[in-house]
Amino acid sequence: MTREMTGAKMIVQALRDQGVDTVFGYPGGAVLPIYDEIFLQNDIRHILVRHEQGAVHAAEGYARSTGKPGVVIVTSGPGATNAVTGLTDALLDSIPLVVLTGQVPTFMIGSDAFQEADTVGITRPCTKHNWLVKDTDKLSSTIHEGFHVATSGRPGPVLIDVPKDVQFATGTYQPPKPSASHYQPIVKGDMEEITELVAAIETAKRPVFYTGGGVINSGPAASQLLRELVEATGFPITSTLMGLGAYPASGKQWLGMLGMHGLYEANMAMHGCDLMINIGARFDDRITGRIDAFSPKSIKAHIDIDPSSINKVIKTDIPIVGDVAHVLEDILKVWKSRGRKVNHEAIAKWQGQVEEWRSVKCLTYATSETTIKPQYALERLEALTKDRNRYITTEVGQHQMWAAQFLGFEDPNRWMTSGGLGTMGYGTPASIGVQIAHPDALVINVAGEASWLMNMQEMGTATQYNLPVKQFILNNERLGMVRQWQELLHGERYSQSWSEALPDFVKLAEAFGAKGILCTDPKDLDDAIMEMLDYDGPVIFDCLVEKHENCFPMIPSGKAHNEMLLGQAETQGVIQSSGAVLV
Repeated sequence: MTREMTGAKMIVQALRDQGVDTVFGYPGGAVLPIYDEIFLQNDIRHILVRHEQGAVHAAEGYARSTGKPGVVIVTSGPGATNAVTGLTDALLDSIPLVVLTGQVPTFMIGSDAFQEADTVGITRPCTKHNWLVKDTDKLSSTIHEGFHVATSGRPGPVLIDVPKDVQFATGTYQPPKPSASHYQPIVKGDMEEITELVAAIETAKRPVFYTGGGVINSGPAASQLLRELVEATGFPITSTLMGLGAYPASGKQWLGMLGMHGLYEANMAMHGCDLMINIGARFDDRITGRIDAFSPKSIKAHIDIDPSSINKVIKTDIPIVGDVAHVLEDILKVWKSRGRKVNHEAIAKWQGQVEEWRSVKCLTYATSETTIKPQYALERLEALTKDRNRYITTEVGQHQMWAAQFLGFEDPNRWMTSGGLGTMGYGTPASIGVQIAHPDALVINVAGEASWLMNMQEMGTATQYNLPVKQFILNNERLGMVRQWQELLHGERYSQSWSEALPDFVKLAEAFGAKGILCTDPKDLDDAIMEMLDYDGPVIFDCLVEKHENCFPMIPSGKAHNEMLLGQAETQGVIQSSGAVLV
């Protein structure tokens, strides 16, 4: 039912009608009418962050862990520009966000007014779509359209810029209307292409499923259908960084993550397969390595909701545009109707080859009785938390890759990390968003000290809202990934890859009103982790680790999947015969 109200009241009503229960934001002059309406209601919870970038990352964590769109409110000018990094991060990782920004009054736009910026122009390249609303009568319908665009098709961030006079003015509120949008992405795949893929599944000798974040974005049904297909066919499965958890890490067909720091068996399977089935991944360069040597002898199928992703990077033999859940459902129906056929003899031989690659034990590292190795720290964290209701976020760097390698994820939406943009400072605010969404869960942010410092101010948010987020910092006193590349690729010239002025993290925790824990000895690690887990408030855990540990396996830039650097991995004969390098 339509009714008259101010633009500010429309915004709150539209959020309410869209089922929003939480918004993340930071007030300023151009959004004060909206904040006044927030003050006058109790249906929507507002989380006051300490920086607008933190607001967007928190909303990303909320969205990724719930499957619902994250909502952000920030002011004009620097409020909007501070949100740009988070918007770009969400665009690359396909995270649904609705960001509402204030703008100077319409009659002042273009006059270089105080806190004026061309928000729509600035954010056009880093949003799925954006709007400047100059007519209050169009405000509510624009917000509803924004939610539809953000959550339909390939998810992503949208931005709605609302001048202050539009917030004050009175207009007619329009409730949401089903199917009112012109944006209606294709969700059902082409049956001819699906049948062609099923025929390839029936005859493949060395198949592999390559899955990405699109499986998780498609919803719980997609992960269940994927698991059914994997178990029924017996094909091995690997995943991108963003797809971890869609198939359980304990599953017998699981190869682990693939790509630049992926597992040996995953990368070798990708290189040697004869049928590669990409489900909801976009052939990111961290995955493909050298494009002309990527999976060189395989038939390539690609299932994706975004038609622009098909043939964008890798030429596809069997392109299927559609929602992952719908397409997987049809694949299973067609495959079952044709007799559930696979080449059992060839698949058994392929599984034997996979087991041979697994025997390399590519995550082997040199242990120490006196220094905490980062891999050991994550092994112990995994052992002590895997049976809990656990969500993991990360910052960006070596620790992120080690977390992907050593932590196991049995379900989707349990792993929040910055994949495409690689945003340092993502993890702390993201962990706050996850904890807000799941107040009774264990939320741990695996961090490096350099990345963690970029948005450490959000510990104030954690304290204010009594959020028991655990910040697990692998502190090597270095920009670890930068230092590793400098060692391996730049002649050990360590240019600006360390800080000489790190804070005392225990004292810093206490200053924020949190608990600080320092651990320097491997023998104390389990007790220290348990102390962190048993504390019912926010914790900063400063885990001093080996300063010069490198993250392996690693595919150097410009190399193929079978040209990995493998560190301490064993069985040199197997490794050398397959083309990988022991370092």
